[in-house]
Amino acid sequence: MAATGQASSGRGDARLTEKGIYTAALRLIDADGFGALSMRKLAGVLGVNPMSLYHHVPNKAALLRGVKNLVAAQFQPRVDGGTWQEQLGRFAHDFRALAHRHPNLIVHILASPDSIEPEDPFWTALTGILRTAGVPSHEVASVGAVLTSFFSGFLLAEGNGTLRRLAALQPTAPASASAPSADADGDRGFQFAIQTLIAGLEARLS
Repeated sequence: MAATGQASSGRGDARLTEKGIYTAALRLIDADGFGALSMRKLAGVLGVNPMSLYHHVPNKAALLRGVKNLVAAQFQPRVDGGTWQEQLGRFAHDFRALAHRHPNLIVHILASPDSIEPEDPFWTALTGILRTAGVPSHEVASVGAVLTSFFSGFLLAEGNGTLRRLAALQPTAPASASAPSADADGDRGFQFAIQTLIAGLEARLS
């Protein structure tokens, strides 16, 4: 086993693929959080010499870009059919569902200033909806930036517990009333926020 590890550190490991490395890294992040990811721990999960990883991924920054792109490819918003209001609603809920599947990664990504890039499925789908809605071409990017900031802020607050903590500041419900679950509060809050955004955009376009 030791000889195999030494050989793989020199020429790479034929068992490894970039997609396999990114998938394993995503599983680590999902299970243990972003801080738990390291090249050495990832190599242990894959059962290879750590140096083998560097033949496929030059550094941790490249590894994170690959993981981000892997998750971005999972985002396939349902933007076909219906009014632009319906498309925007489905888009928002699809993105939140993706964030809930990979909360540790999404919270880290959204905290980065370069989290959304022009070629990302998120941005291309969102700007496409805005054009369908009739937003003037010169305003599409700025309106998209505002909506992206909202999505990011809401999901960050939901992911790091801020939304739940603030919701707990509400006046105590009567003893006879059953308190809604945190998930229900998040669902209602997100739906309310999306409806408010759509109403505001409708007013602006009118």
